[in-house]
Amino acid sequence: MSEDTHPSSTHPPLPPTTEDDRVSWLRLLRSRRVGPSTFYRLLAEHGSAQAALVALPDVAAAAGVADYSPCPEGVVLAELKAARAANARMICLGDPDYPLLLQQISDAPPVLWAVGDPAVLTRPTPMLALVGARNASSLGLRMARALAADLGARGHVIASGLARGIDTAAHLASLETGTVAIMAGGVDVPYPAENARLADDITRSGLRLSEQPMGLIPQARHFPRRNRIISGIAQAIIVVEAAAKSGSLITARSALDQGREVLAVPGHPFDARAAGCNMLIRDGATLVRKADDVIDALPAVQTPDKPLQKQGEPQPAPPPPDRRSLQDIAALHSRILSRLGPSPLAEDQLIRDLGAPAGQVTPALTDLELDGRIRRQPGGLLSLV
Repeated sequence: MSEDTHPSSTHPPLPPTTEDDRVSWLRLLRSRRVGPSTFYRLLAEHGSAQAALVALPDVAAAAGVADYSPCPEGVVLAELKAARAANARMICLGDPDYPLLLQQISDAPPVLWAVGDPAVLTRPTPMLALVGARNASSLGLRMARALAADLGARGHVIASGLARGIDTAAHLASLETGTVAIMAGGVDVPYPAENARLADDITRSGLRLSEQPMGLIPQARHFPRRNRIISGIAQAIIVVEAAAKSGSLITARSALDQGREVLAVPGHPFDARAAGCNMLIRDGATLVRKADDVIDALPAVQTPDKPLQKQGEPQPAPPPPDRRSLQDIAALHSRILSRLGPSPLAEDQLIRDLGAPAGQVTPALTDLELDGRIRRQPGGLLSLV
């Protein structure tokens, strides 16, 4: 079994309303090889998480996975107990508090754990993400603080990743006005450890969010997944200092894939920490010198087909399901891997060679990249790892 583009039904799935339903949702989501897309597909095909759990061993066998068992109930009960101990709240897709913009991305997390004030997720002003280098310069930190403070004062909640450097500066500057920390590990595991006090402070007027199980210590593979939530939850993403190959650029690429506005603060050409931002501006990102530049760029995101959703308005349904079978998805992954080698190949050329719709190939490439099987290189090139 593998992941694919957003397969949820024409209407958002009904969130669990009973304790048994919540246990079933978590069991299905925590089962091996079940990520967001497979989760939604199984719900759509079987009608409920309980029914999907019953069918899951047969689905896995059909995909060539033998001796498959769903996540044991005891594992989920332990997670729910840990959540209660951490005062974490379970927010499911379809709940009123679930972030509207995040609901619209192709692989929206079915479940989020939240610690703090969920009201920051439903403010009428669009949330903005601010990310950047961990080893930020003094000038970069000052710029991040100024942008976060000014945008926060204008009513915008600032989202970031609780990392060292730019992320920390953005959170600190927006503590009083509202900030959201998207965490790569469990919502109860501040990372890095030096930001434990900041994580506690955030919960007083903001929120900590994670899709990962309680108690999970983050590893390298978790951060790209975290980054898509940072960009997905916000109307626009602002990058302040980023190297040419950095997590911030992965976040920016996710933002572009999700239809978000990407903005960047320029830097000196000789400063490696500014190389990523300068590349983004060269490729069309909005140049940011002050908060006004961000505000001026926001109307470009509020297009007729994606209007800014006001608080209290009905939530639009996610896109219709992709009805391809798990075997079809696995076959596409195999075809992609067979076309690639150590020599870089342009993504658009790969799509032409495959003869498959870009809407199917692009999510599959993201899955393979997150699995560590392919590597993206500058200039839209792809190669095997």
